[in-house]
Amino acid sequence: MMAQDSRCDSFSIDPADTDLSWPFGDLKGLDKDDIRETAYEVFFTACRSSPGFGGGRNAINFYSNHHHQHHDGDGAGTGSPTGRMGGGPVVIMTPTSRIKRALGLKMVKRSPTRRMSAVGSSGAGTAPGSPSGPQQHGGTSPAVGFATVPIAGRPRRPLTSAEIMRAQMRVTEHSDNRLRKTLMRTLVGQVRTATMGRRAETIILPLELLRHLKPSEFNDSQEYHLWQRRQLKILEVGLLVHPSIPLDKSNSNAVRLREIIHASETKTIDTGKNSDTMRTLCNSVVSLSWRSANGTPTDLCHWADGFPLNIHLYISLLQSIFDFRDETLVLDEVDELVELIKKTWSALGINRPIHNLCFAWVLFQQYVLTSQVEPDLLSATHAMLSTEVANDAKKPDREAMYVKLLSSMLAAMQGWAERRLLHYHDYFQRGNVFLIENLLPLALSASNILGEDLTITEGDGKYKGDTQIIDSSGDRVVHYIRASVKNAFAKIIETGSYKSTSLRVKDEASEALLQLAKEAEDLTLRERESFSPILKRWNPIAASVAAVTLHQCYGAVLKQYLAGMCSLNNEIVAVLQSAGKLEKVLVQMLVEDSADCEDGGKTIVREMIPYEVDSVILKLMKQWFEERLNRGKECISRAKDSETWNPKSKLEPYATSAVELTEIAKEAVNDFFEIPVGITDDLIYDIAEGFEKIFIDYTNLVAACGKKVTPSLFSFLLGIVSLEVIFVYGSNCSEEKGSCSRSKKSYVPTLPPLTRCNRDSKFLKLWKKAAPCTINTEDLPQFGVSDAHYPRPSTSRGTQRHYIRLNTLHYLLTHLHSLEKNLALAPRTTSSRGYHRRHRINSSSYFELALASIQSACQHVSEVAAYRLIFLDSNSVFYDSLYVAGVENARIRHVLRILKQNLSLLTAILIDRAQPLAMREVMKASFEAFLTVLLAGGCSRVFYRSDYPMIEEDFENLKRTFCTCGEGLVNEEAVEKEAEIVEGVIALMGDSTEQLMEDFSILTCEASGIGVSGHKLPMPPTTGRWNRADPNTILRVLCHRNDKAANHFLKKTFQLAKRR
Repeated sequence: MMAQDSRCDSFSIDPADTDLSWPFGDLKGLDKDDIRETAYEVFFTACRSSPGFGGGRNAINFYSNHHHQHHDGDGAGTGSPTGRMGGGPVVIMTPTSRIKRALGLKMVKRSPTRRMSAVGSSGAGTAPGSPSGPQQHGGTSPAVGFATVPIAGRPRRPLTSAEIMRAQMRVTEHSDNRLRKTLMRTLVGQVRTATMGRRAETIILPLELLRHLKPSEFNDSQEYHLWQRRQLKILEVGLLVHPSIPLDKSNSNAVRLREIIHASETKTIDTGKNSDTMRTLCNSVVSLSWRSANGTPTDLCHWADGFPLNIHLYISLLQSIFDFRDETLVLDEVDELVELIKKTWSALGINRPIHNLCFAWVLFQQYVLTSQVEPDLLSATHAMLSTEVANDAKKPDREAMYVKLLSSMLAAMQGWAERRLLHYHDYFQRGNVFLIENLLPLALSASNILGEDLTITEGDGKYKGDTQIIDSSGDRVVHYIRASVKNAFAKIIETGSYKSTSLRVKDEASEALLQLAKEAEDLTLRERESFSPILKRWNPIAASVAAVTLHQCYGAVLKQYLAGMCSLNNEIVAVLQSAGKLEKVLVQMLVEDSADCEDGGKTIVREMIPYEVDSVILKLMKQWFEERLNRGKECISRAKDSETWNPKSKLEPYATSAVELTEIAKEAVNDFFEIPVGITDDLIYDIAEGFEKIFIDYTNLVAACGKKVTPSLFSFLLGIVSLEVIFVYGSNCSEEKGSCSRSKKSYVPTLPPLTRCNRDSKFLKLWKKAAPCTINTEDLPQFGVSDAHYPRPSTSRGTQRHYIRLNTLHYLLTHLHSLEKNLALAPRTTSSRGYHRRHRINSSSYFELALASIQSACQHVSEVAAYRLIFLDSNSVFYDSLYVAGVENARIRHVLRILKQNLSLLTAILIDRAQPLAMREVMKASFEAFLTVLLAGGCSRVFYRSDYPMIEEDFENLKRTFCTCGEGLVNEEAVEKEAEIVEGVIALMGDSTEQLMEDFSILTCEASGIGVSGHKLPMPPTTGRWNRADPNTILRVLCHRNDKAANHFLKKTFQLAKRR
């Protein structure tokens, strides 16, 4: 017995602690015990004529299924399907109860002592084993007054229905005796035989109890007062608050009744025969109870049939079908008990449809109150709804009260069920997921009975959203799935570190999204394994709906995350890859589920918008490329504005901007290969091409050797400004810093006009007058030379900056090769699926164009630096001084001394790789300067045939300077090859004037295509490609030959002016 009580207590839940709303209205001032006791009193009164209730000697005996098979005192039936030691219940799979069989409930066989009572009890039908003394009102346990163990020495008999009902309703023996006495006094009176036929619905039971029970029949006055208050409260609720027939508030009987009830709150009213209060009470109650709707006489009194009092009382009676020892079980005697309960219909105003409705509610409420441990109760509820209640609801003559009760009850059931179905991930776990099989049909049946085209609001109740019309069970199941998946996903976000505030912090967001994807995948697996197989019975694409919904939920969070990311990094790639993995799981779930669909799942598939992880990664990769390339472009832009082309340091003789640019490129390549994505050849070519363009732009900046600035003109001779213009510079020779490209020709002086020499020119006369004796010009101070014995380099700052540019270009070459190696040896590179445009030319280098550009820039900068050094920096000692006023007086020795110093400075500044090319270009510039002195030296230079040996010797010394400078920077063969043209021109200076004129005439005629005789020789064009076979070259030798024959030839042939 104690075990059963403890089990009952563990299952039972206070209705106030559940989320199941009561649909039948509240009764103020009456608690559950008041309703239960009053319901028993109504029940007992209605069944008073039935055996066992005091109406006859022959009680209706209710035997258990095994009654005829038991052994005395052994507690188990020998013929039962299942033997059991002790007195616990044994489930019989084939029920004999009609109600149980219809509702799918199993029979429960108990030991004989559970339904047996000792013989010899009082005729009133009480259990002899019960305590004989009066019990405290409301203070007893359910089993008090009901003997479960037979008294020794007494034979046992089956319990009557009255005894079972009293035990189930938890009514004490003392209360039961008082009720029996009251009914006996009421019905028998003085003429017992005349009143036995009085019907229960004509008895105002609370009034009769108040009339016949005295305070002496209770333990104390307090107990009597509480009992009296209950009876009066019942009359108040049934006659005044909730009457079945509407009551006028000004009704005098109602006013007097209210006054009496109000007075009873403070003290007990006198119910004696001579009491005026009692007479007033009886008159008021009888008048109010026997009213009719139309004022005509009626044979029924109406004190307990008003709503919701009647429903409360009736449901309290129906709850007695559950075994009070184990409230999850329905008594095997349920058929007999229900038939007895039906006798209260007339008194309570109940009919069959309302009975069916209340019976369904009792089953459902009991399932909830017993912690939902007995799924059979839920199945039974569904059976009642789908059969009896559904049939009643379809009848055309439904009463308004019934429709109201039906709507309220179904709404309560549906609301409770949907709160779980809309959150089935929270309410159902592996151990109880099967309950959905019973709960979902119940919710669908409730909606079908209501006959609604359901309007469902998307959202969880706090936020209003769009509405959609659902008109089928399948659509409602879809709604349940979508809502539950969304709620489960939202709960993951709420309980984890994924809230919107954390998504704004990039470091936390990535980790949060990774964890969210993992938990979403776990949710997917749980859905597929536990819920989808069950829900598929009502909707064939249940798993697909869940997959699409979860895909949309995670997609929304992913979209929000990506909106705050502008470039690619390892964390973003990890998030996208985890999203891709989740998407594959969801797609696989969708494919497997939609295979059996009518349209192959095409409709549901359209709702799953792909994450397009690869496209997003590619897009972010491009943004990442652009970001890194922009950093390179910004570096170049800064270099254009602020680069001074000074060495970064003594050990790093190259531009600071080059170091910054290469670091940007190196960091980008390293970071590129750290990104955990499948790297293809196309991606490598993309990053290589991007930085190739950057390097080409920077190379062009390096190769742009300065902004053109008009310089001052230099022309010094013996420290005196010359009276004659010896030559005119172009407007291109200057110190520069800027971005406009220069060429080597911009430093070469403009060729002076051709003139013929005469022995008595004004220049020579001035020379002789200024210097009557021979003076060596090497002893004179020179421009840019402070001491003739200790010459200093004439290399200007601008030229030194050109050397830094050249070093910078070679620095770029070295790092481009390093980057190329890193790209070529990338360990995770995969073959490209496409055909890259660079493949067409079978390029073996990622930076082919940049490398070619740098090589070209090296050549250009070397040339410009060399020509600047010779024609600008060394102009005063080379072009302005060499052979001025005669070969013998201005030999090349001083030029060579300055040149050697300049070459030493060149090798000191330039890195080793840049020196050979720079040295060769200086050699070329020097040879061209030497030719310019010989062929375009202007009016300050005249040559004689006798000067040939000295000029030849000077040139040999110039060649030797380059052969011996540095450690083989320029080999002798290269020097000799470059000197061939100069030596050919020098050889012309050793030829006779007649030979020169003859050679000139022949070459000019051949070049112009005219005969040797009879035609005037044309002026040969100046090609700038001087050599001994060039007519213009020979003409210039003749212009500088100071003899009579040359002078006469030039005057006669071309009318050249004499030098002034």
